[in-house]
Amino acid sequence: MILSTERLLLRPWKETDAESLYQYAKNPLVGPSAGWPPHKSIDESRDVIKNVLSGKECYAVCLKSDSRAVGSIELILSKTTDKEDECELGYWLGQDFWGQGLIPEAAREMIRHGFEDLGMNIIWCRYYEGNVKSKRVQEKIGFVYHHTCNAVPVPLLGETRIGHTNYMTKEQWETNRG
Repeated sequence: MILSTERLLLRPWKETDAESLYQYAKNPLVGPSAGWPPHKSIDESRDVIKNVLSGKECYAVCLKSDSRAVGSIELILSKTTDKEDECELGYWLGQDFWGQGLIPEAAREMIRHGFEDLGMNIIWCRYYEGNVKSKRVQEKIGFVYHHTCNAVPVPLLGETRIGHTNYMTKEQWETNRG
């Protein structure tokens, strides 16, 4: 499935995206704030496409102008909760594209997709303490604070962080979009 916004195409990742993924994921300002280490090679990025970015609702964030992958967005099904009508939104974007409103634009479409097409009733979203950009995205698109955990394991980085969890119900989404 391909989803579309004014400026973006959200499409499944392809192995041919490995070079583009590496270009943005090697930046130490991108992955660690989301809980994963910078990529070390194109081969590593190719493996991540095959084994991590292959979820049913995981999409490459691409500019319509060239369809090049510049970030990722996903509705992670049944990770946060056992309920089949709840999922978690996750995202990241290459630093070259920060500050342009691309992730809020992509997230609004993913939220619409989650509620309208997938039948979700709650979408969760998290960020680690200090990730001000992710916090701001979540505020901008209407997520509401739920709770904070003071000892969230970050296994890929071998550390523990403070994590903040927000949520949006279908009812809130319907009210806010009108």
